[in-house]
This record gives sequence, C-alpha cells and structure tokens, in this order.
Amino acid sequence: MSRPSSTGPSANKPCSKQPPPPPQHAPSPAAPPAAATISAAGPGSSAVPAAAAVISGPGSGGGGGGGAAGPVSPQHHELTSLFECPVCFDYVLPPILQCQAGHLVCNQCRQKLSCCPTCRGALTPSIRNLAMEKVASAVLFPCKYATTGCSLTLHHTEKPEHEDICEYRPYSCPCPGASCKWQGSLEAVMSHLMHAHKSITTLQGEDIVFLATDINLPGAVDWVMMQSCFGHHFMLVLEKQEKYEGHQQFFAIVLLIGTRKQAENFAYRLELNGNRRRLTWEATPRSIHDGVAAAIMNSDCLVFDTAIAHLFADNGNLGINVTISTCCP
Repeated sequence: MSRPSSTGPSANKPCSKQPPPPPQHAPSPAAPPAAATISAAGPGSSAVPAAAAVISGPGSGGGGGGGAAGPVSPQHHELTSLFECPVCFDYVLPPILQCQAGHLVCNQCRQKLSCCPTCRGALTPSIRNLAMEKVASAVLFPCKYATTGCSLTLHHTEKPEHEDICEYRPYSCPCPGASCKWQGSLEAVMSHLMHAHKSITTLQGEDIVFLATDINLPGAVDWVMMQSCFGHHFMLVLEKQEKYEGHQQFFAIVLLIGTRKQAENFAYRLELNGNRRRLTWEATPRSIHDGVAAAIMNSDCLVFDTAIAHLFADNGNLGINVTISTCCP
C-alpha cells in the first residue's frame, strides 16, 4: 500500500496536501514549550476512554543474548575457520550439507547454487556431514558483527537470535516507511537525517508541542519531527494506519537516536489536552534499533482512534505535548 508521509512542514515524500504555514505555538500562561507544525495523515484506534486516561508503560529495552565475551585464541579462530562458507564467508551451521567430495557451503548459498563452488561437483544428492555437526555443537562462533565491535561468541543455536538484536548491527534509517534503504553506524544517523530528510523539523528543549496537521487525510500517514535535549536527539513519530481492517488508529511514540542502554536513562510523556479532557502516555523511549513497527504491533505506545483524536483536535490539527526527562540512576 502506498503510504503518503510527511517528515516535517515540508514533506519529502508524496502527500495528499501541501503543508501549512510555519510552526504554531500553543498558548500558555508560563513559558510556552516549543511548537512545530507537522503535515501528513493516516488511520487510528484504541479502547481508551473518551474522557481521561493515564496509561503508564515500562517502555522497551534490548537484549544481547547468551554467549561469552572476550578475546578469541588463534586455535579457536583456526577451528571456526573450518566452517567458513566459500561464497559468503559466513559460518556453515547445522544442518551441515556437503558435496560428494566433502566440501561445505552454507544453506543460504546452497539454495542459489547449481554446483559446488570449490570443486564444481554436484551438490545433489544432499549429504549430511554429521561429524562436522557434532564439532559445530561444541564450538562457540563469533557474532557476525564482530568486526564492528561485538565480542560475543555463541553456540550456533543462539547465534541467529542474538544477531537479530545485536547492538553492533548496522542502524537503518529511522524514518517510518520503507522508501529509505540507508544503513550505517549510529554516529552517522543524524548526518543522514539532516542531508537525506531535510524537511524534518527539529525543536530544542525537553518540553515541546508536536502539532500534526490535517489528521483527517485518508490513508496511512506518518508525522515525524526531532526533539533535542540533554545532549541527545529524539525522534517523535505519529502514525495513522489500519492495524485492523476497517479500524483506523493513531500510534504515537518517541525513539532515541542511540542505543537501548542509553534509552534506559530517559523517560517521555505524551499528552493530549483539551476540552476538559486529558490523555497521557508515559514510557521509556525505544532505541531506533528497535524501530516503530514492534511497538505498534504490541500497542506499546500511545494508541487512540479517530473518535478520540477528534475530541482533542482543532480544525483538523492535533497538538501533542511531549516531555523528555532523565531517569534517576
């Protein structure tokens, strides 16, 4: 499905409407928080009461998995090198299949080959190498991201799960949607956003107003902006989509441009306020390594439907108060 999206007052993705004028500020008797107008639109829902609801969530963290950390001996490296696939140079892990001459190739590469890459012999029929499988079960293999800093060695059964969540794996572009395929280091994320997604608005301070405009636009839509405080950058995302068919919902969440461990040092609060009603969500920000999709799937974010949105909206625009705070050690 095509997803019109906006990442700021001037969207760099197709959108149903032209963005509105420059940022607006919500009135406040004291020092008003910063405010930015974000254009876009899409679906929403949730069984949240229409009057007031305060929902607290633990947020999300990350895991590293089991295994051992530390330097690898030359003997261990020599042993694991016996399992290197000659095509992709990853490890050949059980079930281990060989060609008729005994050469190994990993299962992923084997599916794409018509002959053995080492001897050009036939790969069929499939021959299991049970001896190498027993050796593999007694060896700890390095994480595939060892070259970028991961020092863990793991049993082959733990390796895939760990690598899916490894802190040293490349970071993907945190912008919602699948249009940007960029990957790189954590240090390069902000540079990428500033150069490839110039329309994203950035506000300074721990207390700001995130103003999403034209929330009644049809289809799935994203609103995105950045918030800078406490020496870190946070990405605020509001998505409108149909998580369930025919049931539009809004999902709002805060991501840290940082690691899971760094995210644990912060808390955020999202608040809808107006018409003598208040809806609040408090949680730990997610690392951009975790992304938005998992949070939406588990409803681990501020969730509300279009009826709730209209209770707080003003002429099709929805203001969300965003507060970032530090957690006590």
